[in-house]
Formats: sequence, C-alpha cells, structure tokens
Amino acid sequence: MNIMLLLTTAVTSQLPEANLSLWSLIVKGGWLMIPIFFLSIVGIYIICERISVLRKLSKTPKDFTEKIIHYMETGNSAAALQECKAEDSPLARILQKGIRYSHIPVPELRNSLENTASSEVAGLEKGLSLLATVAGIAPMIGFLGTVVGMVQAFYDMSLAGNNINITLLSRGIYTAMITTVAGLIVGIIAYFGYNLLVGRIEKTTDDWENSISAFLDSLYAVKK
Repeated sequence: MNIMLLLTTAVTSQLPEANLSLWSLIVKGGWLMIPIFFLSIVGIYIICERISVLRKLSKTPKDFTEKIIHYMETGNSAAALQECKAEDSPLARILQKGIRYSHIPVPELRNSLENTASSEVAGLEKGLSLLATVAGIAPMIGFLGTVVGMVQAFYDMSLAGNNINITLLSRGIYTAMITTVAGLIVGIIAYFGYNLLVGRIEKTTDDWENSISAFLDSLYAVKK
C-alpha cells in the first residue's frame, strides 16, 4: 500500500510541469518510443497510400460496365477493348480478359475472370497484413514499456533504501505511462485504419462481382 502511495505521489508531483513539450514527453518515454514511433510511420503510410489507391478506383464511371455490355451485344468487341484500355483500372483489366476470351464457354470464362479478380484483390490488400501487425504489436510494445518502467522504478527504490526520492522514481513511471499511451494510440489508429480499408475493399470487390455477373449474363444471352 505504501508503494502504491509513493507511485501516486510521484505522478501527482509532476502535474505542475504542465508546460512539458511533446518532444520532452517522448524523450521521457525512453528507448521503447523509437519502435513505437517507427510503427506509427509505417501504419500511417499504409493507411494513406491504400486510401489513395481505393479513391482512384472510385473514379471509374458507373456506366463503364454498361458501355462494355452494349458494345459486346452489338458485336463491337474492338470498341469494348479500346474502352477497357482507356480506362486502365482493375475492373477494366478483368473485363478486358473477358472480352478476349468471350469465345470460350461461359462457365469456363467465369472461372477465369474470378481468378483474375482474385489477383486484383490481392493487389488491393497489399500492406494490410503489415498494418494488422502494427495494430497488434504497438500496444504490446507499450505494455512492455510499462513493465520496464515499473522495474526501473522499483530498482531506483531499492537503491534509495530508506531515503526514497520521488523525483528519482518519476523516471520509471514516465517510461511506464508514456509508452503505454503511445502504444495504445498507434494501435488504435492502425486497427481503425485496417477495418476501414477492409470495408472499402469489400465494397469494391462486391461492385466488381456485380459487373462481372452482368457482363457474363449478357454474353450468355448473346450466345443463346
């Protein structure tokens, strides 16, 4: 109980230093702030880069698939291919393959297009596994900092003997608290970004599936 009282007093004694800069807090967090900072850069970069990629995909005209279907129904496959080349998006590449192999049976073409779509989805998911790793590791490093900081605080107490210096204890407590907060912040941002990206990728793939189904249905109707 006395130990907890001393730790609480140590934290309270630091409250008047309200003018501490962000850099000062980071420094007081100790060397474990370095990997946490590195993870934050990696996580933010992946989130921003993937959002940029998905935003570009959203610019694909909604009537793009309808144009391709119209060209195919009128027997103008050359114009359909030209439209796909001009669009140059994952969906355009998928439908471009469908146009080139439109002569094969529809069930076989469906499997081929699904394989192509899976390859394009893998491209969209680039970096997501690393982002998930950041979301899991950052809080763990923060908790490691908590343990290291408390060990440091108790070690300083053992050295002080009966003359415990509150200022001396604050070093370990700063490490414990700041690394935990930093790790949790980075983990929360990475976790939120991961789920946001997964949701947007799922919506994009659903749109692709609808477009592929409409394209194949039109081919099937033409071949009947």
